[in-house]
Amino acid sequence: MVKDVWRYLRAERANQLAALCELLRIPSISAQREHAPDVQRAAEWLALRLRAIGLEEVAVQPTAGHPVVLGQTPQQPGRPTVLIYGHYDVQPPDPLALWTTPPFEPTVRRGRLYARGAADDKGQLFIHLAVLEAWQRAGGGCPVNVKLLLEGEEEIGSPQLPPLLRARARELACDVVLVSDTHMLGPRTPSITAGLRGICCCEIVVRTAARDLHSGNWGGAVANPLQVLAELLVACKDPRSGKVRIPGFYDAVKPLPAHWRRALSETPHDDAALAKALGAPALFGERGQSTLARIGARPTFEVNGVVGGYAGEGIKTVLPCEARAKVSLRLVPDQSPTQVLAALKRHLAACAPPHARVSVRVLENSAPAVRLDTDFPELEAARRAITRVFGRAPLLSLEGGSVPIVAEFERTLKRPTLLLGFGLPDDNLHAPNEKLDLAMFERGTRTVALLLAELAAARA
Repeated sequence: MVKDVWRYLRAERANQLAALCELLRIPSISAQREHAPDVQRAAEWLALRLRAIGLEEVAVQPTAGHPVVLGQTPQQPGRPTVLIYGHYDVQPPDPLALWTTPPFEPTVRRGRLYARGAADDKGQLFIHLAVLEAWQRAGGGCPVNVKLLLEGEEEIGSPQLPPLLRARARELACDVVLVSDTHMLGPRTPSITAGLRGICCCEIVVRTAARDLHSGNWGGAVANPLQVLAELLVACKDPRSGKVRIPGFYDAVKPLPAHWRRALSETPHDDAALAKALGAPALFGERGQSTLARIGARPTFEVNGVVGGYAGEGIKTVLPCEARAKVSLRLVPDQSPTQVLAALKRHLAACAPPHARVSVRVLENSAPAVRLDTDFPELEAARRAITRVFGRAPLLSLEGGSVPIVAEFERTLKRPTLLLGFGLPDDNLHAPNEKLDLAMFERGTRTVALLLAELAAARA
C-alpha cells in the first residue's frame, strides 16, 4: 500500500506544488495588524483543503488572536493516534529590496521553491496534507488516526494556543505529536531534531530629549541616544569573547551531557564551508564552544534590529531624541524566560547613564527550551522510515531555533513529540529569499507516508 501512496505522490506532484503556491501567495503575517484578514484567509484556505482531501470535523476555531484550524481523519478504534502540528503564519518579508523575486509570488529556480513561508512552515505543513490526500486516494484510507492542529500565531510566540490546548486536551489526546517545523543537517545527512532552544524578546528604548534636535546647535550638550544604546548593547554582550554579560544569565545553564557532546562531535561539520555558505567573513560566537554547541546548546543575546535618527538618502544633521533596539535571547534547558528578562531589566537599569531614560518593553513570544526524549517507539519508527527513504540512518541534532508550543504539548498532552523537519540549514528562514528544496519536499512526503505505515504496523 505504501508503494501505491508513493506512486500517487509522484503522479500528483505538479498539482500539489500548484496548491502549495496558492497558499504561499497569501501574506499571512501574524505580527502585523494590517495582515489579519490575510491570516484569516489562509486559515479558511486550509480548512477548504482539509475538507477536499476527506478530513472530518474540520473547523476554523476563532481565538482572541488569529484562528486555529482543526481537522481529523475518520477515527478508527484500536489504531494509534498522531497529532500533526504546523503553522500557517509567516514572518514579515522585509527588507523587500533583497528578494530576487517578490516574497509572495512563489518562484521555482533550480529545483528550489522561493517564497516567504516556503520552508517555515507552509511548505513543511503541506507535506502532511499531501500525504493524507495520497493515503485517502490511493492507500485505502490513512492507516493511523490523524488529528491536525494548524495555528496562525507561531511567529509571534503562540500566545492563544496554550489555553486552547488545555481546553481541548481530551479532544486532542494522542499517542505522539508530529511536528515538521525544523530542518535536517543536510540533504545527504538526514537527522531528527531532539532539542530546541527557548526564546524571550524585548524592545529597549533610549530617550535623551523630548524631540529631535539640530546636531549643530545641540550636539555636545545632549547625549545621542544611538550612542547610549550602542553602549548598553555592548554592556550586554562582550564583543570579543561573545559571552553574555548580564549578571546571573548563565546561573541555570548546565554542562551538556556526555552523550550529546559525543553526538555533536560525530556530526559532520566544517566551519570554513559554513562561513562560505553564509557569506560570512568568519564565524563568531562564545569563546571556548564549538559552532554546533553555540547553535544548539548554548544561550545567546542577539540584536534583531535598531531604529533611530535618519538613514534616508543624503544627510540630515539631526540629533535624534530616541533610539530603539529589538532583542531576542535564545535559551537552553533550565533557563526561565521570565527570570532572564528580569535579569536583563536589572542590568540595563544599573548601566543606564543619568543623561538618558532607558525602558524595556517585553514582547509576548517567550518559550522555554526543550530537550526531548530520544528513546520512544515513534522515534524508532521515524528512524526506519528515514533510513529507507534517504538511504542512511539519521543523526540526532540540537536545533537553535524555537517552536514555542512544543513544551506545552509535553506538559498538557503528556505524550512525546517527534520533531521531523525537512528544511535545510540554508533555507534563509526569517530572511530574504526563503526557499524550500523540492527534492527535500519529495523525500519528506515519502518519509511521512512510510512513517504512518510503520506506526500502524507497530501497533498491529
